[in-house]
Amino acid sequence: MNSKTSTQQAGQSSLGPMIIIASLFFIFGFATWLNSLLIPYLRIACELSEVQSYFVTFAFYIAYLVMAPVSTWVLNKYGFKRGMAISLGVMAVGALLFIPAAYTRTYLIFLIGLFTMGGGLAILQTASNPYITIIGPVETAARRISIMGICNKVAGAIAPVLLGLFLNLGEADKIAKQVESMPADQYAAALDQVALQVVNPYIGIVVVLVLLAIWISRANLPEVKGDEEETADHHMVSEDKKSIWDFPHVILGFIALFMYVGVEVLAGDTIIAYGVSQGVSLDKATVFTGYTMGAMVFGYIIGIIAIPKYFSQETAMKACAILGILFTLGIVSTDGMLSLTFVALLGLANSLVWPAIWPLALKGVGKFTNAASGLLVMGIAGGAVIPLIYGQIAHMVGSHAAYWIALPCYLFILYYGIAGHKVGKSS
Repeated sequence: MNSKTSTQQAGQSSLGPMIIIASLFFIFGFATWLNSLLIPYLRIACELSEVQSYFVTFAFYIAYLVMAPVSTWVLNKYGFKRGMAISLGVMAVGALLFIPAAYTRTYLIFLIGLFTMGGGLAILQTASNPYITIIGPVETAARRISIMGICNKVAGAIAPVLLGLFLNLGEADKIAKQVESMPADQYAAALDQVALQVVNPYIGIVVVLVLLAIWISRANLPEVKGDEEETADHHMVSEDKKSIWDFPHVILGFIALFMYVGVEVLAGDTIIAYGVSQGVSLDKATVFTGYTMGAMVFGYIIGIIAIPKYFSQETAMKACAILGILFTLGIVSTDGMLSLTFVALLGLANSLVWPAIWPLALKGVGKFTNAASGLLVMGIAGGAVIPLIYGQIAHMVGSHAAYWIALPCYLFILYYGIAGHKVGKSS
C-alpha cells in the first residue's frame, strides 16, 4: 500500500523535475558539442597539429575521470539539487577562462577552461542521469533518458552553427593558408583577431550558466537519494554485496560507456575536420555535426515510441551496436560524401546505447547507486581517449582509415547488450 502510494506520487510529481532536468541536458549538450567547432577553430588560432587539436576533447572528457570522486562527494554532501547548481557555477568559471585564453592566444588556458567545464559537467551528469532513472519506473528509464537525449542533441546541432555565426571560419581558413606569404608579425596579428572572435559568445555562455545555477538552486526540485530505491523488488541488494566492485555488470557497464562515449564523440567531433579532409570548405562543414545530432534525435524518437512497448532496452542496444559495426565498415570502405554520410549515420547507431546502459548498469545496486553512477560517469573519459587515439592514427595513416578504431568499441557494446549486463546478477 505504502509503496503503491509513493509510486503514484512519484508519477504525479515527475513532470516538473523532468522539465528542469531537460533544460540541464540542453545546456550540457550545447557545451559539449561546441567542441566539434573548437577543434578546427583552435587548430588555426593556436597553430596546432591535428594531434594537438584533439587535446580539446581530451581536456574536456578527462575531467569526467578526474572529477568523478569529487562528483560523488559533492552529491553526498550537498544533495542532487544543490549539486546541480554547484556544477553550473563550475562550468561558468571554465567558460570565463576562454576570455583570457583568447586575448593571449594561449592553448593551455583554453584547455584548462575546457577541463573546468568538463569537471562541472561531471557533477551535473553524476546527478542528472541517476535522477532521471530513479524518478520513474526502471522499465521506462530508457524512454525518459531518450527524451533528455533529444534535448541534448538538439542543443548539439544548434551549438556549432550558433558559434559559427560569431567565428568567421572562412576568413580564418584563408588566413591559415597565407602562412608562407604573409609577414610573421602580420600573420600573428591576424590570428590574434581570429582568437578574439570567441570572447563574446563565451561571455554569453557564462551569463546563461550563472542564471541557470540561480534558477536550479531556487527551483522546486525534490531530493532523490539512491538508497530510496532499495525498497523496490528489482533493487534488492544481497548481504554479500559490500561495495560497488561486487557488481560485475556495473564494471562492464563502465567499460561499455567508455567505448560508447568514445565513438559518440568520434562521430560528432571529428566530422567537421573529416569533411574538410574530403574537400569540403571549413565554413560549409560547420553544419555536419548537426547531421550527426539529427540522426541521434531520430533514434531517440524511435526509442520513445518503441521502448518498452515493442522491444526492450537490451534489444535496442544490440541493434544500435550492429548498426555501428555496419556504418563503421561503410566509412572505411567508401570515400567522399558517401563516407561522410556514414559518419553522420553513426549518430543513429549511438542514439539508444546511452539510454540503455544506465538502467541496465544501475539495476540491482540499491544503496550503491551514487557510487555506481560515479563509476559510470568516469566512463565518459572514453571521449578523451578514443578521439585522441583517432587523431594519432589519422596523423600516421590518414583520417579515413583511422575510423577503424570504432569497430572494437561497437563489438564490446554488442557484448554488453547480449551478455555483459547479466554478469554477476542473481536473476
